Amino acid sequence: MRRDSIYYQIFKRFPRLLFELVDDPPQEAQNYRFESVEVKETTFRIDGVFLPPEGAASRIVFFVEIQFQKDEALYHRFFTESMMYLNRNRSEYDDWFCVVIFPDRSLEPSDKKTHRIFLNSDQVQRIYLDELGAPNQQSIGINLMQLTIAPDEAMAEQARLLIERVQLEQTGTLAKNEIIEVITTIAVYKFSQLSREEVEAMLGLSLEQTRVYQEAKAEGREEGREEGREEREAEMLRVTVPLLLKMEMSMEQIAQQLNVDLEAVRLAAQSNT
Repeated sequence: MRRDSIYYQIFKRFPRLLFELVDDPPQEAQNYRFESVEVKETTFRIDGVFLPPEGAASRIVFFVEIQFQKDEALYHRFFTESMMYLNRNRSEYDDWFCVVIFPDRSLEPSDKKTHRIFLNSDQVQRIYLDELGAPNQQSIGINLMQLTIAPDEAMAEQARLLIERVQLEQTGTLAKNEIIEVITTIAVYKFSQLSREEVEAMLGLSLEQTRVYQEAKAEGREEGREEGREEREAEMLRVTVPLLLKMEMSMEQIAQQLNVDLEAVRLAAQSNT
């Protein structure tokens, strides 16, 4: 499952979800925006930065890392990127926090000594999704994040129950249709081998009107158009190449004249032998 892109969607659409996880959320939490920022003059890009609204009383920036694979260099990279960003934007913020989200403790780097000044600080918080409690005991937002780590045999049931919760409960500033679209996206990525009808039966809803299905259908149409162009080009070459060869043009000359790959010319020539 492409968890990075899923979490980008989750936090981009619902940035305040982060503050359901942290111990001391800022007063302006509902107005934060989630961005991917580049540290100038370096090759670093920080994919998860929560920036305070303009005019906020407390200008606190939150750096977030979602880690779903083992990476012993994680803390080296994450804290270095964060501090470099702060250094280059020191006039814009007066406080900072780092949040690292793991599915479980097994994926945390084993070296916790080198960066202990950060890890033992109240400015750094580590979240383990599997330790947040049973999904049905969590808020809809946290339940949504826990869905990404659900095992295959439990995920379908959790997704269906979460959709029922979204449809029945008040979701505050979280738009019901967008929550359902994220759930659908997670399910489609998780069960990519299933047909649309099977995913619909599993979730108890129609995918026809969801954004993820519409995007997939658009991709399919584009792929179909591309395949059609390729077929038309191949047919043109099958007709044209033999004629040009009879005019004693070389394959290299034909490729240059028709602005196509030499290999395509060779294939067209072989198909007519």
